[in-house]
Amino acid sequence: MVVEYSSKSYPLWSYISGIKGVMRMVPSLRKFDSSEVAKKRMEMIRFYDAHGEAITKQAFGVDRKVISRWKQRLKNGEGSLSSLVPKSTRPHQTRQPATKAQIVEFIREQRKKHFRLGKDKIKIFLDRFCREKSIPTISVSTIVNVIKRNKFFFQKASKTYHDPASKWAQNQVKKKKRLRVKHSPKPIDWGYINSDSVERVTDGIKEYFISAIDVKMKFALTLNYKRLTSQNMTDFYHRFKDLYPGKVRVWQSDNGSENLGSFDEQLKKDGVPHCFIYPRCPQIDTYIERYNRTIQDEFIYPNLDAIHDKVNSIVNRYI
Repeated sequence: MVVEYSSKSYPLWSYISGIKGVMRMVPSLRKFDSSEVAKKRMEMIRFYDAHGEAITKQAFGVDRKVISRWKQRLKNGEGSLSSLVPKSTRPHQTRQPATKAQIVEFIREQRKKHFRLGKDKIKIFLDRFCREKSIPTISVSTIVNVIKRNKFFFQKASKTYHDPASKWAQNQVKKKKRLRVKHSPKPIDWGYINSDSVERVTDGIKEYFISAIDVKMKFALTLNYKRLTSQNMTDFYHRFKDLYPGKVRVWQSDNGSENLGSFDEQLKKDGVPHCFIYPRCPQIDTYIERYNRTIQDEFIYPNLDAIHDKVNSIVNRYI
């Protein structure tokens, strides 16, 4: 059992007899509990004490010498279970790289002067340098190891590799943080509007149905447009406001381009907060997604042969 405690609760624990020993044991227990090998070794030791060497060797493949070595570790560790955790097998004395200091300094100077100079180009200049100095050269892979080992990376952190005047760079500067919604809204009053659009293709012709619904009141409007643009979304917004019996307090939408541009500017002008859902999270748009499914099943699909110019009047009669 691992005991969780904090410095604030320690005065309470200090009155319990033997608690200091338990507290010192906690780190050892945590280390032991995180090692499957240490747990297996303790299981073998207990099995050995209960059944003897012959059965233990047959069951686990370990003999008395191995068990004795593990028990000695426990004894030296004063019974600490973490002493059974395998230690690192890395040699105490490892082989040190034998690259000449002249070569390392040459690579450093080349990288410092031309910080994007790669290993293959450095190899060409290094071979020439080694011939002049009458010293053996090194391979391309060794050059890479020298660069990584000595951290020969002199690239300036503030250096930019794109055109600051490009459209992408300007958009990044203008890009503003969007107001995000994490969960499906549960407003207590009217005025929280949720919008979305549905695409329909008839005889190769695309049409779009833009819809909006009041999450609380369930007042909804759907209009048909030939194109899905921010201008058409703005037109839909004005038409919705003209028919809506209350005041629009919040407008929630997805991240489509039709919800940006002139439409977003119109919402800011009217002082209406524009909330965006997270990408690929339609579950946040629960109410409008359910409404879209209903209007597709009950109106759009049964009226695929409707005359395009009369769609709006038909859908208004349906709603």
